[in-house]
Amino acid sequence: MNSLLDRNRPYALALFRIVTGLLFASHGAASLFGVLGGAHGGGTVPVGAWPGWYAAVIQLVGGGLVLVGLATRAAAFLASGSMAYAYFSAHQPDALWPLQNGGELSAMFCWAFLLLVFTGPGALSVDALFASRASAGRGRDERSPEAVAA
Repeated sequence: MNSLLDRNRPYALALFRIVTGLLFASHGAASLFGVLGGAHGGGTVPVGAWPGWYAAVIQLVGGGLVLVGLATRAAAFLASGSMAYAYFSAHQPDALWPLQNGGELSAMFCWAFLLLVFTGPGALSVDALFASRASAGRGRDERSPEAVAA
């Protein structure tokens, strides 16, 4: 059983990354464009408003990058930090525990993205595609017929 789970770990991680990125990007799209119910139940965040508009841009762009697995660790690091800031500036002053202060979502996104910083994107990512192409290019002998033809 463990070997089956271990073999599929990169795919489970990819599914986790995709779902987390999609949910995060959805929050950004709602705040910036008023879709999916809009920001805080309707409307959009005014352009340039601190910190809401900047957070929404990080959510949309960072979530999109994590979703496709491009620059995953850097995007996840920025997203994790933005959620830590959101938790400690907007939620934690109201009460100690996330359940009491409404900060569960900020806390969960913060820790989920921090996990992706350390684990990487998993399978099915643009990062993995670039890495496989780079390693295939380095493994080619310069005197091989493919190298001469190129």
